[in-house]
Amino acid sequence: MPDKYDVVVIGAGPAGYVAAIRAAQLGLSTACVEQWLDAKGKVRLGGTCLNVGCIPSKALLDSSYKFAEARDHLAVHGITVKDPGIDVPAMLERKDKIVDQLTGGIAGLFKHNGVTAISGTGKVLSGARVEVTDKDGKVQVIGAGNIIIAAGSVPVNIPPAPVDNKYIIDSTGALELTEVPRRLGVIGAGVIGLELGSVWGRLGSEVVMLEALDDFLPMMDAQVAKEAARIYKQQGLDIRLGTRVTGAEVKDGAVVVTYSSAGGEKVETFDRLIVAVGRKPRSQELFASDSGLTLDERGYIFVNDYCETEAPHVFAVGDVVRGPMLAHKGSEEGIMVAERIAGKKAQMNYDCIPSVIYTHPEVAAVGRTEQDLKADGVPYKAGVFPFAASGRALASNDAQGLVKILAHAENDRILGCHIVGPSAADLVQQVVIAMEFGSSAEDLALTVFGHPTLSEAVHEAALAVDGHAIHIANKKKRS
Repeated sequence: MPDKYDVVVIGAGPAGYVAAIRAAQLGLSTACVEQWLDAKGKVRLGGTCLNVGCIPSKALLDSSYKFAEARDHLAVHGITVKDPGIDVPAMLERKDKIVDQLTGGIAGLFKHNGVTAISGTGKVLSGARVEVTDKDGKVQVIGAGNIIIAAGSVPVNIPPAPVDNKYIIDSTGALELTEVPRRLGVIGAGVIGLELGSVWGRLGSEVVMLEALDDFLPMMDAQVAKEAARIYKQQGLDIRLGTRVTGAEVKDGAVVVTYSSAGGEKVETFDRLIVAVGRKPRSQELFASDSGLTLDERGYIFVNDYCETEAPHVFAVGDVVRGPMLAHKGSEEGIMVAERIAGKKAQMNYDCIPSVIYTHPEVAAVGRTEQDLKADGVPYKAGVFPFAASGRALASNDAQGLVKILAHAENDRILGCHIVGPSAADLVQQVVIAMEFGSSAEDLALTVFGHPTLSEAVHEAALAVDGHAIHIANKKKRS
């Protein structure tokens, strides 16, 4: 192993492994340090996303939706399925196989591109050096022309509900339940809580979600959040806003939860309790005191718009820096940094980063919300189109939700798009591309969309911005 590399990446999650691969593609000698180990004690690539986050949760979401569809939604198609059952261990085995395939794929990509994977925990030292401590406590120091920190994030724990990952579990434990809880409590009704609650709710759990905030999905457009809340309630998710958990105790094989709300102190009993109150940057013990790195008040590593830290030749990307904790945001930051190290003038457009909640229907967004625009005094116009008026959605028996496009009232430039509905994650990407090119709502309105497709809902929403929608009655008619 060389004593020095052009680039040393700490962390092999979506931000880190992508940065490492791109750096190697650009001709830079690259090593990637990862502390995650598989059952055999070998380095496991992919980070939280591939191992216990994005990928396994989507595998369970897909499996659980297929079960719910067979149980509840096929009769309308004339298909009869009698008493469908769910084999939870088989579902988990499928999930694990997908994880193994993808993490193994990264190892293959590292080998193909010449990236050296180093097993251990990385720590940034002064003078562009990285200290690596392996599982046995052996320490080595590696020199680096440049360092990219991509250490990721960890679940947030709260004192009233100490995680034991048997009865009170975090998001990782929620992916390993071997049987369906009769009654499931979820602390937090954000992205993680909604996805995990949806999985087990579809499989038969009575799901109660305890959310401390008074507003549901406040980071989303209010109209879309309201529509999503209506749909989730219809699906059986019991979402209780303004509830603050004050205690959780395991008694007789169950979890007794106390919480306060507008109605006073209350007590609920659950078979299992998921703590899904968010994630925090994995920034502790990541660098020496004389490394030149600093943290902000929330524990994020301080960086500029190009992910440069205050230490020369040290960069930080992904969940350890400001901005949304999204795998694709971290990946693109990793590419930007690798290219800048190689002398290219790469940059990120932080105004065009989509976010998705993978419930069914999906919720997806990019850009500004209507409430943000109002608060900032930005003149805007909005176009909304419901999937109930989409021929393709109706043919699929999947017509809940809507598409909403926001554009500047003066220059018509698209400012945001918000969707709750079928394939929202893929549909919003069409608007992301349009926004990246500075498109107007009229540009989308003048684009030919295939028929019948779900994408036509995006087209109609763009038409509706100026009151020109064809397949719904416009609120205002304009020439």
